Amino acid sequence: MMRAILLDIEGTTTPIAFVHEVLFSYARDHVKEFLANNTDEVRADIARLREEQATDVSNGEQPPPEIDAYVEWLIARDRKSTGLKSLQGKIWRRGYLDGSLQSQVYEDVAPAFARWRGSGLSVNIFSSGSVLAQQLLFAHTNAGDLTKYIDQYFDTNVGKKGEAESYRKIAEALGLPADEVLFISDIVAELYAASAAGMQTLLSLRPGNQPQQHAEKYRAVDNLSHV
Repeated sequence: MMRAILLDIEGTTTPIAFVHEVLFSYARDHVKEFLANNTDEVRADIARLREEQATDVSNGEQPPPEIDAYVEWLIARDRKSTGLKSLQGKIWRRGYLDGSLQSQVYEDVAPAFARWRGSGLSVNIFSSGSVLAQQLLFAHTNAGDLTKYIDQYFDTNVGKKGEAESYRKIAEALGLPADEVLFISDIVAELYAASAAGMQTLLSLRPGNQPQQHAEKYRAVDNLSHV
């Protein structure tokens, strides 16, 4: 029995190339100016980033001291940093609102969302990107505003995507037994964690996704119309 769908974004609903080549580039190009002109709005993000920067230094790394350069340093490493993701979401909001950005979803995504909701299933998102970034992405897609189909959004504030406890918390937030939730992702380590929490899983196979070790252990899907 399945009562809810939980979806990753990169490589599941949205091409990885869009996130890395468009969104990351936009944040990198605008971070310095955004920080200079939105001091109050980003105060908490900067505090988090400074803490992370100090941890990097104590771990023997050599991050750049300037906060804008540090943000670029984190983006280059695709760091799943809560402070970074929160700041990126705020930068992207400006791009979406002024029309500089339009997000990409695979052509099967919107019909799948509509079909699932029409069947009484709950549709939810779990991404390392902030909740704000997720909402913006699905509100401004090449298929229109898809937020009307989405019930809840989860980010790294609930926990890391590779930890089973994160998925237990999500199932609790959804008010469902974990085995009534289907999680779809392109990353085997995330599927392993979701399975450990009791969720059903599917491996997303999309063009441009990275090959995964032990992929043969998971049921796979290359189009959400098959779900």
